[in-house]
Amino acid sequence: MCMSASALTSLNLPRNPGMPLDLDWVAQVRVNRSAVERRCATHPARRSVKKDWQAAWLLRAIACIDLTTLGGDDTPGNVQRLCLKARHPVRQDLLEAMGAQGLHLTTGAICVYDAFVPTAVTALMGSDIPVAAVSAGFPAGLNPLELRVKEIEHSVAAGAREIDIVITRAHALTQNWQALYDEIRLFRAACGDAHLKTILETGELGTLKNVMKASLVAMMAGADFIKTSTGKAVTNATLPVSLVMLRAIREYDERTAFKVGFKPAGGIRTAKQSLDWLLLMKDELGDCWVHPDLFRIGASGLLTDIERQLEHHVTGQYSAVNRHAMA
Repeated sequence: MCMSASALTSLNLPRNPGMPLDLDWVAQVRVNRSAVERRCATHPARRSVKKDWQAAWLLRAIACIDLTTLGGDDTPGNVQRLCLKARHPVRQDLLEAMGAQGLHLTTGAICVYDAFVPTAVTALMGSDIPVAAVSAGFPAGLNPLELRVKEIEHSVAAGAREIDIVITRAHALTQNWQALYDEIRLFRAACGDAHLKTILETGELGTLKNVMKASLVAMMAGADFIKTSTGKAVTNATLPVSLVMLRAIREYDERTAFKVGFKPAGGIRTAKQSLDWLLLMKDELGDCWVHPDLFRIGASGLLTDIERQLEHHVTGQYSAVNRHAMA
């Protein structure tokens, strides 16, 4: 049973242990692209929330953000500032005006490169905010397999509680599902107690059918989350791809009774977009999946726009971006 969707404490769900690869299930996959696109085209217009309800949903969106910095110019200083923002994502005066100061609101996680895991772990000490590391040859996933495994082990040893790995897209493009399954199982074993988020890089998989099949194989291999994108591709998170992945999650839950999380990443920059994804999660999967245990948004600039919307809710005016600094 799920807890109330208003609670931000852990749902304490059992981890997905995976299952033997079922190639018959994979072969039976069918995706009606035109139906998917029609569903997604009408979704933003059919589902909207206003006023106090919108503010409440935006606070929930903040709790589900993996606050991310994955730039080549990252430094310990900007990672530390990001961690401070994760601890206090919304100005205290706004929280007090909304009566939300008792939520103890934080972002869902901090997501950084392996090299900055120790910095982030130290900066977040005393909080319960997990550090997520992008590992396994992110973003291309083409490093030698043994090096990708060692990078995961290194991130976990440094204190990462979540690992975002990227798959070898060639396995999906050539329909070599056994190779993809074996690779993800190996990564899952290297994670130990850390949760495994499997990035499919859907913009490079060619078809929605491939996205559906790769989603199922990743979950069979033991992924705790399936994630759309690295944020480094030309095409990142889209509603049609997300809908296909959510249907795969629902089917897996129905067959195995294990719940797998979902993380769209790349291109989600506005408060309105975050609401679109949250409402899609609720419609397709239910209240459990609008909780940070089962839903994350990979983003860097999204939080600033959400804060601006919250200030507008409180004051009736939009503020300048610099009033919501990253730290």
